[in-house]
Amino acid sequence: MTVSPAAVPVVASWREPEAVATRGTVLVVPGRGEHAGVYERFGRRIAADGYRVWAVADPTTDSGRTEHQVRALLESGPDSDTGPHPRVLVGSDAGALFAAGLAADLPGVAGLVLAGLPLGRGPAPEDEITGRTACPVHQARLRGDDGVRHGALDTPPPAEWIARADPARVRVPVLGLHGEADTIAPLDDVRDWYSGLDDVELVTVSGGRHDALNDATHRSAAAVLVLFLERLRAGVPALTRREVL
Repeated sequence: MTVSPAAVPVVASWREPEAVATRGTVLVVPGRGEHAGVYERFGRRIAADGYRVWAVADPTTDSGRTEHQVRALLESGPDSDTGPHPRVLVGSDAGALFAAGLAADLPGVAGLVLAGLPLGRGPAPEDEITGRTACPVHQARLRGDDGVRHGALDTPPPAEWIARADPARVRVPVLGLHGEADTIAPLDDVRDWYSGLDDVELVTVSGGRHDALNDATHRSAAAVLVLFLERLRAGVPALTRREVL
């Protein structure tokens, strides 16, 4: 499938099946070079479990636009088309860093899911696509999508985003999803960041690469994420800080 830049959505959404009651809302912030439509498979899977899913624009192209989109979705009423509470931010790559900073500043965020959190410049992969994911279906999607900005991973996230995402400022429950074999944002670089959070589960994916939401283990990642969403709905305390291998 080839996707032209003209067909790239600025904001995309996936609704729960008609017979399924809506259980909450997930707002996805894409990573460097991505766009909202890249998360179609993820959005459909999470929506099937009763969570309305929205994806916004890549913040590295226009951070003000992305923040405005997220604010508008968070500030809408629970009976609006946005969807009900709890409302959870899900970010991948630089989108994870941006989402963490937003969660520290904006009301209405019930929790955070951070996939492949980057805290600086990792070594550039020889092949950006295979560095992102081992899933052949998602690799083909990225290669055939002219709306994906290839080479975007060569530019590190802005330093001010790292400062804004200070873990001491994050007061909501956090689920971290990180590939054990992530060469773009090495796992060892982020463990200290997660250790500074009060309510956190860090799930490492054995053999996983950078895009934990769209890697070969995307079904397992989605299942872990839904369990986290259900915990937020039920108000169940977090696991003791640990890593699930």
